[in-house]
Amino acid sequence: MAVQQSVGADPYFPDNGDPRYRVHRYELALDYRPGPNRLSGTARINAIAGRAPLAEFQLNLADFRVGRVRVEGRQPHYTHRGGRLRIRPAKPVRAGAAFTVEVHWSGNPKPVNSPWGGLGWEELADGALVASQPVGAPSWYPCNDRPADKASYQISVTTPSAYAVVAGGRLLTRTAKASTTTWVYEQAAPTSSYLVGLSIGKYQTVLLGDPGPGGVPQHGHIPAQLLPQFSRDFARQPRMMEVFQELFGPYPFDGYAVVVTEEELDVPVEAQGLSLFGANHVDGARGSERLVAHELAHQWFGNSVSIANWRHIWLNEGFAKYAEWLWSERSGGRSAQQLAASAHRLLAGLPQDLRLSDPGRKLMFDDRLYERGGLTVHAVRCAMGDEAFFRMLRGWAGLHRGGAVTTQTFAAHVARFASEPLDELFEAWVHGTALPPLPGPETRAAV
Repeated sequence: MAVQQSVGADPYFPDNGDPRYRVHRYELALDYRPGPNRLSGTARINAIAGRAPLAEFQLNLADFRVGRVRVEGRQPHYTHRGGRLRIRPAKPVRAGAAFTVEVHWSGNPKPVNSPWGGLGWEELADGALVASQPVGAPSWYPCNDRPADKASYQISVTTPSAYAVVAGGRLLTRTAKASTTTWVYEQAAPTSSYLVGLSIGKYQTVLLGDPGPGGVPQHGHIPAQLLPQFSRDFARQPRMMEVFQELFGPYPFDGYAVVVTEEELDVPVEAQGLSLFGANHVDGARGSERLVAHELAHQWFGNSVSIANWRHIWLNEGFAKYAEWLWSERSGGRSAQQLAASAHRLLAGLPQDLRLSDPGRKLMFDDRLYERGGLTVHAVRCAMGDEAFFRMLRGWAGLHRGGAVTTQTFAAHVARFASEPLDELFEAWVHGTALPPLPGPETRAAV
């Protein structure tokens, strides 16, 4: 497993996260009542101070009532304003020392404001879901909210027994008591705060294919009335999992779950070991299958191999976009070259002012970043040839599993597998803004 990189404050979200320490583990115990949309919780956070003594530190937490805070069992001085819980321990934490923080909070969770609308906890007509990318995690729990600070999680959720709780990770226990049920999930793999997924609703659970010995358990959680459409739309996901493991290396987590809500979502949402789709993504005609591939690919690219800060988001979205093209190529659809040509024609008619290596906060979710990111990965493939490219790709996912990376890390990794320098390719595609010529023509063998 890769070692996390030590990075400073995120340049796009300097108010989120605290680089003076890192979290090793979160243990969250939540109680949620859907009717009044009432959440109360206790967090036990095991953390490690950085290279300097920690006289104070901060967690990100939205506008809840904070009832109790403890550091190493002692009451600290704290303030809670503007989404930041600032904590000054009774005694500074020594440099490099482990310490434990406990926080109790309660209130009515709601999305946090962002340039892209509300993010995080979303109350549904009958249940709730979490869609946190990039800075929505504090809408429901206190966290060191930066993508490079990855930790293990145990999440316990108590809710009325009519509802199912789905979270990323392995279901440890489900315990019914009177009118409520407590669900406990364990996510052992290092997880970024925005990738902690949760959905509460009335779902029917199905197994997607037979994983067999050594296979990946895959489950769907769907409103019963959408099951016929879902059964067709996600029928090829087990085969997709096999193809991606062949191309990218072993699936990095214990299992994979997909949730379909009764409501529509603008876009599907990836979380670690979990993806959430809206009812509008289920049509019985595999109309959103490219999105099924995109979200599955994020388990390798974005979730297991995470970005050190949001400036490098193209490493998440470019690889997930390219996975759509690879799945099309392998499943009898258009080739990656044909899809690259379509993307190139699209970008040629749009403004060319986006720089992949630093798109800026305003453009980090621009459609052009996804398309140009996919084209950049295709350009690397064309330059390297298939044999070296896919060795490089499997090495990337394996070497940095559980870690955090940058654009510079990727360029250096590619250089170790390429037969000739690709500096000019990276300069044009990643650091430039003008659209380079379409990569190709293809001379490589089929994948």
